[in-house]
Amino acid sequence: MIQQGIRTRYINVGISNRHVHLSKRDMEILFGKEYELTYIKSLSQKGQYAAKETVTLIGTKGRIDDVRILGPKRDDTQIEISRTDMYKLGVQAPVRDSGDIAETPGIVIIGPKGMLKTRSGLICAKRHIHMHPDDAHYFGVKDKQEVCVRIEGERGMILLNVIIRIHESFVRELHLDTDEANAAGVSNNDKAEILKQNDFK
Repeated sequence: MIQQGIRTRYINVGISNRHVHLSKRDMEILFGKEYELTYIKSLSQKGQYAAKETVTLIGTKGRIDDVRILGPKRDDTQIEISRTDMYKLGVQAPVRDSGDIAETPGIVIIGPKGMLKTRSGLICAKRHIHMHPDDAHYFGVKDKQEVCVRIEGERGMILLNVIIRIHESFVRELHLDTDEANAAGVSNNDKAEILKQNDFK
């Protein structure tokens, strides 16, 4: 919610490392029948949490162990990795908004009770900003609109094509993957400024 009397175009940065969202079916293949995730801590977005459980991702060139699972379970399994992860694994993951996994590749996942090759779901997440509808009204933006974002600092930059995502449950935050954050020299809870496209022009 927007605090009254405060006029700002700044938002917090949240950095997202590689992670996996699992469907019930795939959860049971990897961890056993009727398995439930073990909660560790809540994430910035309401209802989302980091679980104790991890899995291993296997590509044609390598593997990445201890990839965190995020809860709760989803209807479809989704695996989010960075460009650097792609090179290590030897896979190609298209840049997509979360949930948009049509015609995406799959990957081999190994858990303590089994392994599977997903049919789809491997993506490099498109950078985005979560917003409550009140925030969207304040900033004058709409759901799925793309904006520019300016990051200050020694390695400051302007990011193009940042998608706005609006929902009643969302907390205002810019989500970047580890590659993007490292390139800009930012950490969790650093500030970024929303620019409308015509501001940049």
